[in-house]
Amino acid sequence: MSQSQIPVAILGATGSVGQRFISLLDNHPWFKVVALAASDRSVGQPYSKAARWVLDDPMPAYARDMIVVPANTDAVQAKIVFSALHTEIANELEPAFAKAGAAVCSNASSYRRGEDVPLLLPEINAEHIQLVKQQRKNNGWSGCIVTNPNCTSTGLTIALKALDESFGVKKVFMVSLQALSGAGYPGVPSLDIMDNVIPNVGNGGEEEKVEWEPRKMLGKFNESKIDMANITFSAHTNRVAVIDGHTVCASVALDKPVEPEVAIQALRDYAAKPSARNLPSTPKPVIEVKDEADRPQPRLDRLTGKGMTTVVGRVRRDPILDLKFVVLSHNTIRGAAGASIYNAELLVNENLL
Repeated sequence: MSQSQIPVAILGATGSVGQRFISLLDNHPWFKVVALAASDRSVGQPYSKAARWVLDDPMPAYARDMIVVPANTDAVQAKIVFSALHTEIANELEPAFAKAGAAVCSNASSYRRGEDVPLLLPEINAEHIQLVKQQRKNNGWSGCIVTNPNCTSTGLTIALKALDESFGVKKVFMVSLQALSGAGYPGVPSLDIMDNVIPNVGNGGEEEKVEWEPRKMLGKFNESKIDMANITFSAHTNRVAVIDGHTVCASVALDKPVEPEVAIQALRDYAAKPSARNLPSTPKPVIEVKDEADRPQPRLDRLTGKGMTTVVGRVRRDPILDLKFVVLSHNTIRGAAGASIYNAELLVNENLL
């Protein structure tokens, strides 16, 4: 599919997720970054001076000399706005951009629970994008807000979708081992995380998100709303000394219990709906299942499918529930900036800009 370059902007461009947006949008076939917006202390400076670059990949040339502008609708003129804003700021700014006509693809948690706001992982619930029609009707605006989930919910929910579609999922017990980059920069102090595991992420809010968000994403689109999936979740979330890549150990109860080999085949066979199958950011494959007994591992597997593929391993019987397995997902690519870009591509593909 050939697209003319669509002007896009990044809000919160100097932070770690903003930097990931800048990196992933370098030479994007559909999108051209026309504005980098950040807080007042960065405004007016070239991006290379305003940002302390923390990614392994070098800062893209296009961004270096761009002058940082204020994060408001007067300074930022773009059809698509990628939001890497903190929740409190996103609460105010994202609706303002939607009202001004921009499609806001948000990494913030502010509006994920909105009844008319899509919470999207296009490879599993592309049809939920149609909620923006109801959102526009409800608010009287021409733009929209589309969200991606918490980075810990992402890989787990993709794996659950493949199992739910084939066998039905009733209950999920999960324990996360979450990377440091999920805390942003400077993140967790080194004296707290070295030689340590912190069994509380985000002052308690993380577990609530992981127990709620998959139910919306796995729910059914019903014209103007989402009927939440009837699945019970129990989550333990932990911060560990890994730079990138969230690992989740999950046990699930199924409507139709199956042998691990059958579940593995369902995971490997899972494919996105046609509308989300051939976009620039579509993960290929959607799910990769590792046969090795000690995989997936963040250091070895987080960049599978350019960081967009969900990696599953250790699929086996669970003596309490039915199946247990390990999921790995790159938290700042598939779980953050890459997710929002994928959502924007779906908006374009569905002619919903």
